[in-house]
Amino acid sequence: MPELLRPDICVIGAGSGGLSVAAAAAAFGVPVVVVEKGAMGGECLNTGCVPSKALLAAAGHAAAARTAARFGIGDGAPTIDFAKVRAHVRAVIAAIAPNDSIARFTGLGVKVIAGTARFAGPDTVAVGGRFIVKARRFVIATGSRPAVPAIPGLADVPFLTNETIFDLDECPRHLAVIGAGPVGLELAQAFRRLGAAVTVIEQAAPLAKDDPECAAVVLAALAREGVDLRFGQAVTSVSATADSIRLTIGDGEGAASILASHVLVAAGRRAQFADLDLERAGVRHGPEGIVVDRGLRTSNRRVYAIGDVIGGARFTHAANHQAGLVIRNALFRLPVRYDPDAVPWATYTDPELAQAGLTEAEARRRGHRIKVLRWPYHDNDRAQAEGETSGHIKVITTRHGRILGATIVGARAGELIALWGLAVSRRLPIRAVAGLVFAYPTLGEIGRRAAISSFLPGLTHPLVRRIITWMRRLG
Repeated sequence: MPELLRPDICVIGAGSGGLSVAAAAAAFGVPVVVVEKGAMGGECLNTGCVPSKALLAAAGHAAAARTAARFGIGDGAPTIDFAKVRAHVRAVIAAIAPNDSIARFTGLGVKVIAGTARFAGPDTVAVGGRFIVKARRFVIATGSRPAVPAIPGLADVPFLTNETIFDLDECPRHLAVIGAGPVGLELAQAFRRLGAAVTVIEQAAPLAKDDPECAAVVLAALAREGVDLRFGQAVTSVSATADSIRLTIGDGEGAASILASHVLVAAGRRAQFADLDLERAGVRHGPEGIVVDRGLRTSNRRVYAIGDVIGGARFTHAANHQAGLVIRNALFRLPVRYDPDAVPWATYTDPELAQAGLTEAEARRRGHRIKVLRWPYHDNDRAQAEGETSGHIKVITTRHGRILGATIVGARAGELIALWGLAVSRRLPIRAVAGLVFAYPTLGEIGRRAAISSFLPGLTHPLVRRIITWMRRLG
């Protein structure tokens, strides 16, 4: 007979979001069960954020070696041992894994079950024939999986996704990347810097969710490094040759072919919930994932869903933020409202591209009358000292100065965007940033200079000039 468990909260999925719920609930002494059919830590730890950033760090050192001569250092010829690069990636995963391990969560008082969870009713989940879980609340955090486009012949060749590319023993001779979103472009630049020839094919707009003016700076940098960018073109077929994979782009007389050693599919992600039997729990879902309200509750009031499985902003930090909201509501009955506009994001190419709040296009689409403020990296002393002068900040405010959003493209944009995320979430006016004191010299001053530029037109206003004249006469 299966063992019956009656926790307060049952979390399905042990990725970042699910584990955040479990850890927080356990800290308050609440009985928690976590069910995970795969690896603890989910996609972020094992095949996503962590390994990709470790690979990018290695690639960044190779790029730094090539350009060190401008600082009077080195001969610009890095030696790349791909086996050691792979070992570095694995070591980073191994270093972080204990934070997400069964041992740690068991120590916190969480019961972790390895297996596939399936709803057997509105308040019941079965895990194989071993456990029946009847919980007061359920949290679905099963994440997403790579979306594989229906390209003729693709299924017949050994293509890669983010789930398999970090297992490569050797650097690809020629990597063809299908998709020019953050994942595709990050890995394209990393493998190019590690010695691969790289071609990126994208049928639609690259970095489509980002500000196109700022995205163009990233694309120009990749092109300068030798990444072959093919935008507005579709892969119409894929086939194997004797020693390569042939990708046909376009059709008819305009068709072209690319011979690659490896193909990476980075064409987006799809919510993962097919084996949950959601219908038995009365949980609605759609093309983007499980349907939730602003409080992250599903159509079954006992069930919440967070993270990639609900679509929208598919970021680890978004899932962690949502986890905190669920804890507030489920344990303390506090009203919560998830605001996707308050979630920043970053693409970790070089230069980095980061966004908080609304882009210019989105602000206009929502009917705001806006001001656009800019400031370039090349006018910043720290950027000049470090040779990181490519990029700029772009800030969007209302006509009255409330900050609606900011885009930063340039060195350490992912770190710099935090200030602007705070400004958006707290509905701060631009004068709040203009009045901040930044340490000198730091890249953060770029944002302050953009904020100050909001007030420059007023300095030449005739009334302001007359006031200054009167004040001078008063001594």
